[in-house]
Amino acid sequence: MTDGRPLKVALLGCGVVGSQVARLVTTHAADLAARVGAPVELAGIAVRRPGRLREGVHAELITTDAQGLVSRPDIDVVVEVIGGIEPARSLISTAFENGASVVTANKALLAEDGPSLYSAADKYGADLYFEAAVAGAIPLLRPLRESLAGDSVNRVLGIVNGTTNFILDRMDTSGAGYYEALEEATALGYAEADPTADVEGFDAAAKAAILSGIAFHTRVRLDDVHREGITEVTASDIASARRMGCTVKLLAICERAADGRSVTARVHPAMIPLTHPLASVREAYNAVFVEADSAGSLMFYGQGAGGVPTASAILGDLVAACRNKVSGARGPGESAYTMLPVSPMGDVVTRYHISLDVADKPGVLSQVAAVFADHGVSIDTVRQQGKDGEASLVVVTHRAPDAALTATVETLRGLDTVRGVASIMRVEGE
Repeated sequence: MTDGRPLKVALLGCGVVGSQVARLVTTHAADLAARVGAPVELAGIAVRRPGRLREGVHAELITTDAQGLVSRPDIDVVVEVIGGIEPARSLISTAFENGASVVTANKALLAEDGPSLYSAADKYGADLYFEAAVAGAIPLLRPLRESLAGDSVNRVLGIVNGTTNFILDRMDTSGAGYYEALEEATALGYAEADPTADVEGFDAAAKAAILSGIAFHTRVRLDDVHREGITEVTASDIASARRMGCTVKLLAICERAADGRSVTARVHPAMIPLTHPLASVREAYNAVFVEADSAGSLMFYGQGAGGVPTASAILGDLVAACRNKVSGARGPGESAYTMLPVSPMGDVVTRYHISLDVADKPGVLSQVAAVFADHGVSIDTVRQQGKDGEASLVVVTHRAPDAALTATVETLRGLDTVRGVASIMRVEGE
């Protein structure tokens, strides 16, 4: 209970997202008070560079002493939007030790150290909320852990990184190459100066770990997620997908095994049919499919990044945490009762699109087909083009284990008639 006093909020970080959180807390003060049942006030904002101009932010709130801010006994909720592992982890731990609840958008920290954060929150009677950590403004995590709490989720599949979706969309619709599309994404503010976390799939993999843990009530760490980025996707891959009636998307796929005894989590580019709803997700938008026993298929769509959309998700969590402070209630903690193992990528079964550079001479196709057969990978279609002693061979398979496909490709690389494996891409959504 607050005994009528305002609830005090400490904000860590005041960049693109933090500045919008500060603005919304200030401009929506009356609405927040009505929804929470008590006034909600910013008590301080910790930043690294105090001299930077921050429009709409009161200078007296700015401090460089983040540790001192989260240690204050009058702080009720800490909002963390600085990102990274440290000092975020230490600051959040201090907040919990002082009885403050935490709202964070830090997917990297949650994916690496989520269980210990849950444990600390539980130990000190605080809440941990993180809706903004996955898919920005899209209400996704709360429906998974609350609305679907009585159901059994079997699969979560979606586009959870706006930067890579923008790049792949541009490559598909305008014919731009990867680096040209990346340059445009950077100019528009969709890509960071160092885009590695996005284009190499680290950002999406962290989100896949969080989604898997909540959906399947188990612990999935970032290291458990198979990860591939989009830097190797070529114009030829985009063209091949188009010929198949598909497009290329970077997908996060979290699945429970058919027997319910294990889960898999993976992030990689894949071809999906143009008839699939995810194929129409354009620009920097996100969309996620959830498949559950009773609810069936659900789709969540919206802006997956940006200061204002992400701040919207943070404010929703802030209201929930503050309401709990007023009523003396607690939010949901970790649900990891199933403790399911995470199966290796080799166990995943899907279809594949393989492009080979081969010698243009008789018998090559039969050699290649024999290798696929030897490893138990059934071929669906083959397309061959040849000119001046060189040829390209595009093979699309039926569903097969990833380990079998990997073994097939390694054998193919050893054939004298195979000059190189130009690309390998999975085919999903069929």
